[in-house]
Amino acid sequence: MKALLQRVKFARVEVDGECVGEINQGLLVFLGLEKHDDEAAVTKMMTRLLNYRVFSDSNGKMNQSVVDVGGGVLLVSQFTLAAETKKGLRPGFSTAAAPKIAEVLYEHALAELNQLYGKVANGKFGADMQISLLNDGPVTFLLEI
Repeated sequence: MKALLQRVKFARVEVDGECVGEINQGLLVFLGLEKHDDEAAVTKMMTRLLNYRVFSDSNGKMNQSVVDVGGGVLLVSQFTLAAETKKGLRPGFSTAAAPKIAEVLYEHALAELNQLYGKVANGKFGADMQISLLNDGPVTFLLEI
């Protein structure tokens, strides 16, 4: 599993011209689910990203989490993060979770975030999404489990 975290001033997801999720300050999280992932790994990742310290404290050090600053989390499923890219000129997706399994795990991730934190918005699984954001920093981290 890979979670690409972007610290943002705002982020918004649209599907067919309609906003399906948006946040102000917080984290835009692209989630790539792989074949070996399970609900326990998803829970571990959601806990980790909520507590990952990417926001500045009063001394300008990255010492605060999204929870500490009261920011939002916008979770977007992105299977392309699971791509094999080490060789060749075209990505392979044999390591990505099957769509039906990935959707269940994505829904579990949303449920975990809502249970653990609550300030959560989301994209639409499997949809063609347009994402607008203002990256803050820019600050971007790739978490892997």
